[in-house]
Formats: sequence, structure tokens, C-alpha cells
Amino acid sequence: MDKLEENRAVINETDAELVRLFERRMHAVKEIIAYKLEHDLPILDSGREAVIMERNSRLLEDPELEPFFREWYAETIAVSKAYQQMIKGKDE
Repeated sequence: MDKLEENRAVINETDAELVRLFERRMHAVKEIIAYKLEHDLPILDSGREAVIMERNSRLLEDPELEPFFREWYAETIAVSKAYQQMIKGKDE
């Protein structure tokens, strides 16, 4: 296997793991929205978003990737909020 194929294999494995982690994360999001609805809490928590963005950005080992991580993670947060909004809409 040449370098190209080796790296494609790494990407394929990583993508499969990301899918599993995405589902795990979204199932937790679903539980959180259920809790928020039950306790009449707001969906948006900007303070928490800023905290987790900073905390997770510091986990990067390659500082060159930080702006790309921040963009990707901001989209992850947006998807989570959209999912929560959808669930909330079904509850109303």
C-alpha cells in the first residue's frame, strides 16, 4: 500500500469513528433537550458554548489547526442547537 492509500485508510477509519461519535453526541443532546424542556430551561447557553470552545481548542496538539477546529466545532454546536430546536418544535 502506498502513502496515498495508507492515508486514505486512516481517513476512512477516522470517518467511521466520527460517525459513531456523532451519534453518541447527538443522543446525549437529545437527553439534554428533554431535560431542558422538562425543567423549562432555555436551549441556548452562550456562556457554556464559549467555555467548551476554549476548553476543546486547548486540547489540540497542532496549533496550526486551531482556526479550522474552531470553525468545525462551531458548526458542530450549530447542528446540536438545530437538532434541539427540531425536538422542541415537536414537543410544542
